[in-house]
Amino acid sequence: MSDSGGETIGFIGLGTMGAPMAGHLASNGHETLVWNRTPGKDELPLSKGAKLADSPETIAKNCKTICLCLGRTEDVAEIVSRLLPHCQPESIIIDHSTIAPKGAQEIAKSCESHQVEFVDAPITGGSMGAQNGTLTIFFGGSPQAFKEAKPTLESYGRRIAHVGSSGQGQMMKMANQIAVGAALLGLCESLAFAQKAGLDLAETRDLLSTGAAGSWAFENYGPKILNNDHTPGFSVKNQRKDFAYCKESAAELGLAIPGTDLIDHLLGELTHAGREEDATTALYQVLLGEVKT
Repeated sequence: MSDSGGETIGFIGLGTMGAPMAGHLASNGHETLVWNRTPGKDELPLSKGAKLADSPETIAKNCKTICLCLGRTEDVAEIVSRLLPHCQPESIIIDHSTIAPKGAQEIAKSCESHQVEFVDAPITGGSMGAQNGTLTIFFGGSPQAFKEAKPTLESYGRRIAHVGSSGQGQMMKMANQIAVGAALLGLCESLAFAQKAGLDLAETRDLLSTGAAGSWAFENYGPKILNNDHTPGFSVKNQRKDFAYCKESAAELGLAIPGTDLIDHLLGELTHAGREEDATTALYQVLLGEVKT
C-alpha cells in the first residue's frame, strides 16, 4: 500500500454525513473525486473543489484511497463488489458506514484476494461534527493501514483511534450507539417530565445540561426539541438500523441490552406512524403521547 499523499481520493456516499466530509477533503487540498447513487447531493463537495465521477468504477480506476459513507451492510458489499475488479493493487477502502461487525470482517476478507485493504472506520459526532470536521473515528484494521489512512481522516476527524483489528471499529460503534440511545431517552424523558410538570423547558434544559445530567444529547438535541425541529440530523430509520446491528452483536456475545431494546421499541412507534425519516428527537413526542400509529 502506498502513501495517499498527493493522490486523488475517492468518496462514495454524499448524505448528511458524507457530503460535508468529502467537502473537508477537497477544501484541505486533497484532489477529491465523488459519487453518490442518488443524483443531486453533490453540491457541497463540488463547491469546495471536488470533482464528480460518473460511477464507482471510475473512482476505483483513479483513486488508491477510497472512502465510503453508506447505509447498510448490503449497500457497502454492493459498492465494494463494483470497486474491486477495477481497484489498483494496494488500494485501501475506508468504510465510514455503520454496518454489522461480521459484515465488515467478511468484506475485508473478500478484498484480500484483490490486494486491496478494507478497513472499518465508523464515525460519531452527528451532522454537526461532520459539518465542523470534528468527528470521532473508530478504526478497525492493521496498524500499517491506520498509519496510511490517518492523513486522509484528519481532514474531518478530531479524534481518530485505532481500536483493533478488522471489525473492531464497528464493535466500538455498537458500544457508542448503545450509549447514544440511552442518552437520547434520558433527554426526552426528562424534558417530557418537565413539560408535564409545568416547568420552563428552556430553563430545564439549560440547568440540567450544566450539572450531572448534562450530556452531548442535552447540548445538541435539546435545542431541537425546544424548537420542535425534528428534521435530521440522525433519523429514526438509521438509529433503528444501528440498533439492529447492536442487538445482533450483543446476542452473539451472549449479552442482554434491555435499555437498547426499550428505546428501539419506542422509536418503532415513529416507524409505524410513518415518521422514520424524522430525527430521533421525535422520541420526545412519543413519550408525551403525541404520536398516533
